[in-house]
Amino acid sequence: MITKFRVYMLSVEFYREVQGLKIPTHLKTQIQRAASGISLCLAEGYGRQSFQDKNRFYSMALGSLRESQAVLHLADVRAPKTLDLADHLGASLFKLTRWKP
Repeated sequence: MITKFRVYMLSVEFYREVQGLKIPTHLKTQIQRAASGISLCLAEGYGRQSFQDKNRFYSMALGSLRESQAVLHLADVRAPKTLDLADHLGASLFKLTRWKP
């Protein structure tokens, strides 16, 4: 069950966190797409059978997280909870992409 996939649940928490940000509209829509992409790529990768398929989707999730972090930087977001959550998610995704079976 995907709700037991800790990194996925962390990505959902991050998505919900960015929904409450007060940032310019053009950046808000960008971070919403990127943050949802993290969860969606993790979910799709979780359902794949081969290591290469999983890793490809997990790498895309990491790319979407980096995009989200860039938006946070551009919008000068200083909310410690949001930034810490993004860092924790980034570390988890990085480790996930480096995992070897």
